[in-house]
Amino acid sequence: MTLADTVKQDLTTAMKAGEKDRVGALRLVLSELQKAAKEGDGDELAVLRRERKRRLEAATAFRDNGRGELADGEEAEARVIEAYLPAELSDDDLRALVREAVAETGASSPRDMGDVMKAAMAKAGGRADGRRISALVREELA
Repeated sequence: MTLADTVKQDLTTAMKAGEKDRVGALRLVLSELQKAAKEGDGDELAVLRRERKRRLEAATAFRDNGRGELADGEEAEARVIEAYLPAELSDDDLRALVREAVAETGASSPRDMGDVMKAAMAKAGGRADGRRISALVREELA
């Protein structure tokens, strides 16, 4: 069963339960997943991460401009999307993963950050934000 099928089932359940906010978020996610599948981009998790990031960025923009009620709505949608993503790596696990990537690439200075980031992002498999990985790589190579 694909992620899109799961979202479709959850959408039906949410509609029957009358959860309007959840229905809106799930429709959006399902639409993006279907669009990605149609375009041949089969990475459903990448679609979910992108949509969650968009919601969080929009929430930040709304908060910065004094629109807290709109920011709350965007954050609620981000939480719905997060439920379909794999669990984030803990700081300790991520730090160990970055150390492995540094050892594998033989990196010794900040100039090697690109190679380490490429290896670390592949190892993380979408279970950690790029900013977190980047910060740890910088720390490790400093």
